[in-house]
Amino acid sequence: MDHPIFHMIGGGPRPVAPFSHAVEADGWVILTGQMPTDPQAPDAPLPEGIEAQTRRVIENLAIVLAGVGLDLSHVVQCRCFLTEFERDYAAFNAAYKSVFPDDRLPARTTVGVTALAVGALVEIDCIARRPG
Repeated sequence: MDHPIFHMIGGGPRPVAPFSHAVEADGWVILTGQMPTDPQAPDAPLPEGIEAQTRRVIENLAIVLAGVGLDLSHVVQCRCFLTEFERDYAAFNAAYKSVFPDDRLPARTTVGVTALAVGALVEIDCIARRPG
């Protein structure tokens, strides 16, 4: 096994805790959960509503992926966390699905949680794989 590479992406979202944006080993790239913060204005208010927050989280994942030379097509698995599961699940799914082709949907787990950092409604982490 290769030694892990710890990635911090210039221009990426500001971490809300002590962690790397991504860690890579043996072609696997594990991305830290992203929040719906704006990398250009990290202290700005969060987007309103689950759809806008979901899109911002996915944009942040895409920024981190681009920083390691990958994109959303390399994502094989996502874990999604919602603070208002019953209320937001359908709208979250619509926003989430809009960024992945029907024939390339990553494996996924979605759970309801009591709270997330920065008062977010959604957080998503993911695992990507470098092409062989």
